[in-house]
Amino acid sequence: MRQDSQSTRPEEGLSPWRIAVLVSAAIAISYLDRQTLPVAVAAIAKEIPLSNQQFSALQSTFLFAYAFMYAGGGKLVDVLGTRRGFTVIMIFWSLACASHALATTFAMLAASRFLLGMGEGGGFPAATRVVAEWFSPAQRATAMGIINAGSAIGAIIAPPSIAVILSYLGWRWIFIYAGILGLLWTVWWWFSYVSPAEEVASCNDNQQIRTTARLSVPQGLRWIDLLRIRESWGLVGAKFLSDGAWYFYLFWLPKYLYDARGFNVKGVGAFAWIPYAAAGIGCLSGGWFSSELVRRHVSVDVARKLAMGLSAALMPFVMFIPYVPVSWAILIFSLAYFGQQSWSTLVMVLPTDLFPARVVGSVAGLIGCGGAMGGIALGEIVGYLLDHGFGYAIVFRIAGSLHLIAFLLIQLAIPTISPLSFEQKLTYEGVR
Repeated sequence: MRQDSQSTRPEEGLSPWRIAVLVSAAIAISYLDRQTLPVAVAAIAKEIPLSNQQFSALQSTFLFAYAFMYAGGGKLVDVLGTRRGFTVIMIFWSLACASHALATTFAMLAASRFLLGMGEGGGFPAATRVVAEWFSPAQRATAMGIINAGSAIGAIIAPPSIAVILSYLGWRWIFIYAGILGLLWTVWWWFSYVSPAEEVASCNDNQQIRTTARLSVPQGLRWIDLLRIRESWGLVGAKFLSDGAWYFYLFWLPKYLYDARGFNVKGVGAFAWIPYAAAGIGCLSGGWFSSELVRRHVSVDVARKLAMGLSAALMPFVMFIPYVPVSWAILIFSLAYFGQQSWSTLVMVLPTDLFPARVVGSVAGLIGCGGAMGGIALGEIVGYLLDHGFGYAIVFRIAGSLHLIAFLLIQLAIPTISPLSFEQKLTYEGVR
C-alpha cells in the first residue's frame, strides 16, 4: 500500500494524485451521461411526450438499476480487481448511454435508462476502492474530494454543451457523443492504471508486510455478513436520506427552471451549471477540511463528523427557494449543492476509515444502493405531488430536512469512526 503521496512509478510517472484525477474524469463522464436526459427533456418531449410522473418514472428506472448494480458493481470490482472491473463497467455504461439515441417511445427511453443505471452503478464503488488502495487515512478525504469533484465537472459541462448540440443537431446526438467520450476514457484507463497490489514485487519487505496486514479480512464474506454490522446500516440509511435530496436536485433542477421559472433550453444552459460549480468547490472543500484536521492531529472521528455536520447545516436553506427571485434561487441552489457534495465526499470516504480495503468495494456498493433507493422514493413522491397540484414548496421542505436526519443517524450508528476490529465485530454480531 502506498503511504507516501509523492511516490511514483518510474516507468510511467503516475502518482496517486494523478490517479485521483483520472478517476475524477470517469465520474465527470458519469454525471454528464445522467444529465443528458434531464437537460434535453424539453427537446425530447417534442417527439416523446412526457408527464411529470413519466419523467419521474424514467429517473426511477435509472435509479432502480443503479441501486442494485451499485452493490453488484462493488462486488464485481472486488472480484475482478480495480483495473479490469472499472474497464467492464465503463464500456457497458457508455454503450447504454449511446442507446438512448435509438429511442422512439417512452418504453425505449426507459430501457436505455435502465441499462445506463446498470452500468453506472459500479463507478463510485470502483472509485472508493482506488482510494482505499492508494491513500493513507490522512489523504483519503482529499482524494475522494478530487474524485467526487468529477460529478460537478460533468454536471457543469452538461447544460451548455447540450444546448450547443441542440442548436446544431438533434437531441439524439447528445447521447452518441457522450457514449464516445466514455469509450475514449476506457482506453486511457486501461493503459494508465496499475493497482498497488501488482507492484508488491517492487516493494521492500516492510511495505509488503503492511500491504498484507491492510488487506487481511475473513474469507468468504457475504453481503449479508456486512449488513449484520451496525455501522453498515448507519451508512446505508444516511445515504438513503441524503441522496434522496441529491437526486431530486440533480434530476429536477432543469425541469424546475423550465416549469416554475419559465426558462428555455438556452436559459438552462446559461444558468444551470452554476450550482454544479459550487458542488465541485464543495467536494474539494469538504475533503480538504477533514484531511487538514487529521493532519493537525485531530482524530479521524472528530474531523469527519465536524465536516459532515457543517455540510448538513447548509441544506435547510433550500426551503426558501420557491419564495425568492430567480437570482436568489440559483444562489441557494448553489449553497445546497456545495453542502451536499461536501457531505457526499465525506460519507463515501467513511467505508475506507471503517472497513478493510478488500471489502471496501462491497461496502461502498451497499451504501450507494441505499442512496439510489432514496432517490427512487423521493423522486416518486415528487412526481406524484407535482402532478396532483401540491407544488414545489412542500417538496423543498422535505428535501431540506433530510441531511440533518441523516447526520443524526450517523451519530447514533457510528459513535466513533475508527477501523473496526473486523473478526471481533463479526463474531459479536453473530456471523460465523
